[in-house]
Amino acid sequence: MGQRFDTGQPQGVAPTMSLGDIVHRFKTMTTKRYADGVKQLGWPPFRGRLWQRNYYEHIIRNEESLQRIREYILTNPLRWHLDRENPNPRCEDSKP
Repeated sequence: MGQRFDTGQPQGVAPTMSLGDIVHRFKTMTTKRYADGVKQLGWPPFRGRLWQRNYYEHIIRNEESLQRIREYILTNPLRWHLDRENPNPRCEDSKP
């Protein structure tokens, strides 16, 4: 059996990533998987960009702030038809 170095003490500095690094990796990985799905599985291609540039970072400090973020997450997809980034926008009065 090999040597054991389980001393219960830190063995060095653990690599850390910033939130920006994590978001960048997530966007890169999901874009690659989507492109693979288009090529290999016949997924419909998306002509625009999959991700908007940058990201929104917000510290949730209280229950009210948490509730606003939850509401945004739930209702934002419902407004996609109005978004300027949408390649097929519909006016607000049109029916789906």
